[in-house]
Amino acid sequence: MMGRTYTRKGKAKKEGGVGRHIARKNIRRFLPNLQPARILVNGHVKKIRVCTKCIKKGRVLRVPS
Repeated sequence: MMGRTYTRKGKAKKEGGVGRHIARKNIRRFLPNLQPARILVNGHVKKIRVCTKCIKKGRVLRVPS
């Protein structure tokens, strides 16, 4: 997913300034939280990167080291 962070300049009107203005927009990406894990796939142990949401929900079967 994509998103933006806004950089603002100026002083707020209620603090006696002329108002806050957007100076620039930086595009950022929302990346999944991937962690290396040893899991069981079709009877074989594989080391792949799995999102933490899948680990918490039990979608993957982790193999103890």
